[in-house]
Amino acid sequence: MNSISSSIPAHWHWLLWLFTALIGGLIAWRASWNMLADRRNLNVFLGATVAVLALWLIKAGIKPGLNFHLLGATVLTLMFRPVFALFGLALVIAAISLWQGEYAAFAANLLIMAALPVAVSWAIYRLVDRRLPNHLFIYVFLNAFFGAAVAISAVGFASTAFAALAGVYSLDYLLREYLPYYLLMAWAEAFTTGLIVTLMVVYRPEWVATFDDKRYIDGK
Repeated sequence: MNSISSSIPAHWHWLLWLFTALIGGLIAWRASWNMLADRRNLNVFLGATVAVLALWLIKAGIKPGLNFHLLGATVLTLMFRPVFALFGLALVIAAISLWQGEYAAFAANLLIMAALPVAVSWAIYRLVDRRLPNHLFIYVFLNAFFGAAVAISAVGFASTAFAALAGVYSLDYLLREYLPYYLLMAWAEAFTTGLIVTLMVVYRPEWVATFDDKRYIDGK
């Protein structure tokens, strides 16, 4: 969605920033910062974050605040688990907010474009991990392909509801001209995520924190 500052009602800001502060506290408290002390881990994290930033910069829009772009949230979640995925996306959103001068929109974008898809992606991963057999096909298809599609669809519904409740655009317009395109993007997000995760688990499995050769490949 990439909200713009003028689209957010003034009385919403304090609540949005409160949730953002809670997320910031969660990241600071739960993140294993010593992981980044290893140069290899740091390079992978920064490289993935820059790649996601590039995805966000390749976008299309129909009206101010109604933009479409791939998220990359599911890839980051599978690579680094939720806390560092949130941190990486926070860096991406901060960079875009500074570039565009939309500082007040940071909180809304973080909640809708980062916290929500990461939470959805992680919930799907945990459910699959607990309920289904450990198999490479299951890992890639459900966690990466299906998880990415559901995550970006959730963002589409949430951003539609946010814009409608904020009174920026009518719900009828959003349901007709905005949400359907987000749902169509689910295929692109799923395909891209599935392809990237497949390549990594085959050639660079050490980059994917949620993947283990012994669990998903050996003896299968």
